[in-house]
Amino acid sequence: MKTEPPSHAPHGRLVPLALGALGIVFGDIGTSPLYTLHECVHFAGEATVRPVDVLGVLSLIFWSLTMVVTVKYLTFIMRADNHGEGGIFALLALIPTRLRTARSGDIGWAAVLVVVGAALLYGDGMITPAISVLSAMEGLEVATPAFRPFVLPLTCAVLVGLFAIQSRGTGKVGAVFGPVMAVWFVTIAGLGAFHIARHPAVLAALSPTYAVSFFHEHGLHGSLVLGAVVLAVTGGEALYADMGHFGARPIRMAWLAVVWPALVTNYFGQGALMLEDPLAHKNPFFAMVPAGGWTYALVVLAAAATVIASQALISGAFSLTHQAVQLGYLPRVRVTHTSQSAEGQIFVPEVNVVLAVACIALVLTFQHSARLASAYGIAVTGTMAITSIIFFEVTRTTWKWPMWKALPLLVLFLSFDVPFFVTNLFKFVDGGYVPVVVAAGLCVVMITWNRGRRIYVERVESIAPSTETLLATLSSKKTARTPGSCIFLTGRVAGLPLSLVNYVSRLHALPEHVILLTIDISHAPYAADDAMRLDDVGAGIVRLTIERGFLDVPNLGPLIDRAVARFGLPVDCAEVTYCIGRETFLATSAGNMGALSETLFAFLARNARSAATVFCINPSQVIEIGSQIDL
Repeated sequence: MKTEPPSHAPHGRLVPLALGALGIVFGDIGTSPLYTLHECVHFAGEATVRPVDVLGVLSLIFWSLTMVVTVKYLTFIMRADNHGEGGIFALLALIPTRLRTARSGDIGWAAVLVVVGAALLYGDGMITPAISVLSAMEGLEVATPAFRPFVLPLTCAVLVGLFAIQSRGTGKVGAVFGPVMAVWFVTIAGLGAFHIARHPAVLAALSPTYAVSFFHEHGLHGSLVLGAVVLAVTGGEALYADMGHFGARPIRMAWLAVVWPALVTNYFGQGALMLEDPLAHKNPFFAMVPAGGWTYALVVLAAAATVIASQALISGAFSLTHQAVQLGYLPRVRVTHTSQSAEGQIFVPEVNVVLAVACIALVLTFQHSARLASAYGIAVTGTMAITSIIFFEVTRTTWKWPMWKALPLLVLFLSFDVPFFVTNLFKFVDGGYVPVVVAAGLCVVMITWNRGRRIYVERVESIAPSTETLLATLSSKKTARTPGSCIFLTGRVAGLPLSLVNYVSRLHALPEHVILLTIDISHAPYAADDAMRLDDVGAGIVRLTIERGFLDVPNLGPLIDRAVARFGLPVDCAEVTYCIGRETFLATSAGNMGALSETLFAFLARNARSAATVFCINPSQVIEIGSQIDL
């Protein structure tokens, strides 16, 4: 009987979980007031500083937050949880296998969409730390122009420090994230309320008629302002992606009780200030406090908030990489678990270096948050649209909703997602190409790796001898049986691994006790501790299959201990030898992938981390057996 995987949705008191969500989930969207309204009023030129245009932009921001975050994500998308987990890969697991995998065995159309969405999230992860920290440091210019030459060096210094401490994990500093962000939201809400009280007429923008009037007056050119308005909802995807850390109810509570009111109040406060002082449009957020000491204090608080927002995106990139590796879309990388009690706290050195270099390069290239905002938006809106489409498939194929119920919801979601995405495409040449190029490259890598692994398995099946042939060889006494035990790691749940075949053919010997071990990664986020089975192959050989979820920690030691205790295997875990295959892939014109794809796959395979590193196996217990594979 198959054991139901456990739900890892958090359990605990609602208020502490909601406070924690403030620090992790809402960091990105919570720091958007630093630059969003500033970009909106400048997007179409000085004409947008007119009072009627300020009200129009505020109305667009308010209804975007309402429809995209409150209605789409909190009300509907967060219902699609995978054993308490959210995120684009968790959403993929909810749809039928036939949509994930084509009949030919290639990656299915739904999986391709999810891969594109995941790749776009990497682009977002590069830009968010850069624009957030840079916009906070630019507040120093409001205090005094003398600080202008120090903005870029300080931004780079903060980013270097941020990425330098990633290897230590977020556990020690994570406890203060929530309270700091709580102070941030209280502060921005207080500033907004103060200026609204001085100019309450700004509340008229709560009416959607001002948004409609803005489009009516400015026409097609006015619709391009959506490319800046979308900055207000960036980070909305994090509400769904981080659902497994805090649960849907605490996230909804934090948004409705704290974040949404604070954001709306601050945006309208900035608008009220601009109506009162037209010169405030140069940097309306920092203009909300008097120049001098108050500005410095707000810069410090903003810097802390943007670092927290950046931390959430960086941690998300680590988690996304881990999931992609587990699901077979990326080659193995080194994953360090920075907490003994929290499985989700991981560190991926390769990703950390790439993100650090990319963020600093973006800051030095664009130099101003206004310019960097041009690179922002395409990645976020693309992922938003993909999430809507995959959610539609979940409602139709998994939840069995009728078309009359599911289709209007899809049309409603895309009525926001598509205009946001299209208007952001107009920023392509001004910097929008950055996340697109990154996403395109990552899509090629992920699809090539996934396809290459499938072809590799098919190739191994065609050249490896059958189990019956191996058993006949062992029974003929041409192969000596040596004392001890050996575990052969294999990615296949049937057939023989090449490492075992080569071991026997080269040494003409085999240990008395052999375990063919497969770690079967499912599309569920977690698997039950006893999700394992044992099959007797014969001649002292058994096949052990251990099921793990794509968020489970792949630490092999405890898993083998559990299997030995459960099945009574004659294995000494401290002395057993692990045999791991190390394949060299040959790119030839006769291959099934094409020369360029094979060359890329071979490069990725050469640079992938060994299975021993990924599964935390003691190097002294490992033997690598090489083989050459012509794809």
